[in-house]
Amino acid sequence: MTDHPERNEPTENPENRNSTLTRLTGRLEASALTEATKEMLGEALGGGSGADADGSVGGPHPDHRVFLDSVSVTGFRGIGRKARLPLTAKPGVTLVVGRNGSGKSSFAEGVETAFTGRTARLDKQRNEVWRRHWRNLHDGTEPKVEVRLAIAGDARPSTLTCTWPGDDVTTPEVEFKRPGHGRRPFEDAGWESALNNYRPFLSYADLDKVISGKPSELYDSVATILGLGELTAADERLQATEKALNSAVKTAETELPALVETLSALDDPRAGFALTALRKAGGSDLDALDTLVTGLPDADDDRLRDLRATVELTGPDLDAVGAAVDRLREAVAVLDDVRASGAEDAHQRAELLSKALEHSRRHADEDACPVCGSDRPLDEAWAERAAEQVAALRREAATAQDARTGLRDAIDAVRFLVTRVPAWLPAPLVDPWEEWTACRAIDDAERLAARAETAALVLADACAAIKEEAARELEKLDAQWRRCVTRLAAWLERARNAHAGKPRLRQVRAARKWLKEACAELREERLRPFEDHSQRIWEELRQQSNVDLRSVRLTGSEKAAVRKLVMDVSVDGTEAAALGVMSQGELHSLALSLFLPRAAAPDSPFGFVVIDDPVQSMDPAKVHGLAKVLHDLGETRQVVVFTHDTRLQRAFTNQELPVTVLEVEREARSTVAVRRVTDPVGQALDDARALARTPNLPPVAMTHVLPGLCRTVLERAFSEAAWLRMHRAGLTEHEAEKTVTAAVTLLDIAALGLFGDPSKTAAEIYRELRGRCGPGAVGLIRQCQEGAHPSGTSMPDPRRFVEDIKAVAQTVRKPEEATP
Repeated sequence: MTDHPERNEPTENPENRNSTLTRLTGRLEASALTEATKEMLGEALGGGSGADADGSVGGPHPDHRVFLDSVSVTGFRGIGRKARLPLTAKPGVTLVVGRNGSGKSSFAEGVETAFTGRTARLDKQRNEVWRRHWRNLHDGTEPKVEVRLAIAGDARPSTLTCTWPGDDVTTPEVEFKRPGHGRRPFEDAGWESALNNYRPFLSYADLDKVISGKPSELYDSVATILGLGELTAADERLQATEKALNSAVKTAETELPALVETLSALDDPRAGFALTALRKAGGSDLDALDTLVTGLPDADDDRLRDLRATVELTGPDLDAVGAAVDRLREAVAVLDDVRASGAEDAHQRAELLSKALEHSRRHADEDACPVCGSDRPLDEAWAERAAEQVAALRREAATAQDARTGLRDAIDAVRFLVTRVPAWLPAPLVDPWEEWTACRAIDDAERLAARAETAALVLADACAAIKEEAARELEKLDAQWRRCVTRLAAWLERARNAHAGKPRLRQVRAARKWLKEACAELREERLRPFEDHSQRIWEELRQQSNVDLRSVRLTGSEKAAVRKLVMDVSVDGTEAAALGVMSQGELHSLALSLFLPRAAAPDSPFGFVVIDDPVQSMDPAKVHGLAKVLHDLGETRQVVVFTHDTRLQRAFTNQELPVTVLEVEREARSTVAVRRVTDPVGQALDDARALARTPNLPPVAMTHVLPGLCRTVLERAFSEAAWLRMHRAGLTEHEAEKTVTAAVTLLDIAALGLFGDPSKTAAEIYRELRGRCGPGAVGLIRQCQEGAHPSGTSMPDPRRFVEDIKAVAQTVRKPEEATP
């Protein structure tokens, strides 16, 4: 095999790509932060969600890189009928050449639009005419761009289809179809973040941004590829927490002076209580304020308590007292009437006879009357007459008994309404209330009625007057207080939240400080390979320039208002500002020095880079260096360069660098055709043809050199097939290249290209070759091998030998595509 030149890109071995979070774990555990702060940082760092390993949900993954298989364009810009740009979905350089207006940039802009929805040229033009007059003039077909993609691990290609529902070029509809995942809008495929961070497209307008773009945009284009997005996202989460907590503290502090001023203007003891709590040394007494706001008794002073107690006093119920007094007076009148009617006398006579009858029954042997002493005996006849008389008298006396019972009940009813003196009374009510209470001690019914009626009326009037006065005073105080206490309650809630959040706020600030320091160190560490790569590219591109690129620095932070990418240069050893001393061509070379390392970043999921018109403003020496830089990049990336400048193709040819050249030609009515001019296999075939056609060469040229050149043709064809086969199997570029590099002999390489397995035997390889290329293929392989031996190989017809080698190479360079 041919030797690979020394690489300038950073190694892309996934095994060496450590997770940012993994690297931070040990450092965080060893830090002096509190456990609560460490836990907070762990939560913030673990708050993001990563992509799935296959890139099916979270977008493409660097271990499953995406390559371009072909680009088809219809009715878009300078292309009318459908034109297809065939590409080889593997690392290598492809030049798409053609004169201005041939349609090559329509391919470049088409693939960029399919991926991003817009182009750098559109961003630069920004005029309505260009936005709406982009359809091809010569073809009525609806515009369409179809990009076939090869994603590592997929047996069949994916398709990106871009169409436009209207006339605005900035509003395309893009559909993504991937084997095993169905169809979906491309915006739902999760590729946006990767396209923003590792944008694989560079146009002349992009190069111009180095001169006219904002410093922050250039900063962002580099900062995003350093793999610190997890830290930035964690800091944003912490910052949001800090902002919320700090906002609560600031709000409470800002509102406090106005609240104090309002409370100071109130002539209310509660306002004074609140001011004392607010001005307490060491911070406001929130519990005391809470007591005040919720209206608990502890929040009132003696004045307020007396006023509230006065309002709650209940004096005599005049209606009830009046009714009871009326009842008492009626009872007195009834009893007087009974006494006047003789009922009372009957009652007394009945009682006397009843006692005499009872005595006679106990002393039946007495002969004289125990009352008058007469000799009239109290015999049975007398007893019978006396009993009849007692019954009659008692019937007559019942009315008197009822009158006396009614009077007692009426007196009790009046006394029941007379309440005792409360534990606390306003001074003006003490005497009236004692007068009212004294009614309970009056036994005479008529005096009780008169005094109770008068005392109740006096006490009720006094209570009503005093309660009304107290209510007016409370209402005046409460009207002002209610307005103030609403503000105080709202402030208290915010103050409690702010107070509760202060410990967490201190933790958040400590976490952010630690994270900022960690991020700065990691950023510097990860920027160093990018800076070294940029400097190596600049050394290739500068080609006799007196400008040295000394360093590339990021100043500010991802969210800083002032952030920029600083390029320190020197001219003949004197430090200077890049934009001030460099020519247009040098600035474009510098832009490439910044873009290409970004495109080649190990974490980029894109295996391709599309560059449009990079040669403009470059002198021949820089074009020569550009070819070398693109070749080096093509060792690990699929580099597709669109150019009308023939110098770049010559630079590849002159340096004998392998390159595929596709020429775009525009015919009538925007018919665009693409033809393959050459590729690495074709270059080796051209060398073999040239040797076979050269007359008068020594025999060794045909027996030894020509088989060696044809061996190179087959090695390149088998290697191309091997790389495509391993990419479909899901191997990374690093693993695939390592496998191909380990294949030393032609049969080893053939085994990889035909089977993807270097352990296949010669018999198996020959059997496959006969089946795919015919029986003569094995003999051609053996002739190429014999050319390396001292005796060489026989070569009766060199030209026919080269053509037969070409036929085998074209057959084996493309592995069979798996069927659905």
